[in-house]
Amino acid sequence: MGFFIILLLFIGVPIAEIAVFIQVGDIIGLWPTIGTVILTAVLGTALLRAQGLATIFKAQENMQRGVFPVQEAFDGICLVAAGALLLTPGFITDSIGFLLFVPPLRQGLRAYLSRHVTMTTQMHGGFGPGPGQRPGQGSGPGPTDQDGVIDGEYEDITDEPDEKMKDAKAIEPDENQRRNPHSPWSGGEH
Repeated sequence: MGFFIILLLFIGVPIAEIAVFIQVGDIIGLWPTIGTVILTAVLGTALLRAQGLATIFKAQENMQRGVFPVQEAFDGICLVAAGALLLTPGFITDSIGFLLFVPPLRQGLRAYLSRHVTMTTQMHGGFGPGPGQRPGQGSGPGPTDQDGVIDGEYEDITDEPDEKMKDAKAIEPDENQRRNPHSPWSGGEH
């Protein structure tokens, strides 16, 4: 299903763009149409630079405060998509690209996708417990017992050295090997 949607987009969008180019060219002429396409690419690049830098600065501020910049990451993805759409010649792709530069529209898109992704994750299992499940009943990794006890086995290997290690000799470094007098492992003897 997803393949056919992508195929439809790769065929349908260029056909629609050509149709719009022909219509706009009939109305305003060839050179104004080409100039408009170039102008939208230049404006898009300027907007991408301004909003992209602002988004990067906001992300850095959040990271310095110890907060993961989720909103800024989503905005960055939208801005990259907007830049790609604006650099693609065409009026339809330019319109969608310019819409992605509008912050309230990005917030609405983020809210919609956030709800959709959350619903999909809960419906298909995802990680951890789903609605109405206790911890440990989800499909993801996690403790299966409520008390947090993890059973395990161990073997004490400190009693006697391994037979192979009895005959081992200390390995002295070559004279050609580099020694660092500031290394904590050098013992300061060098």
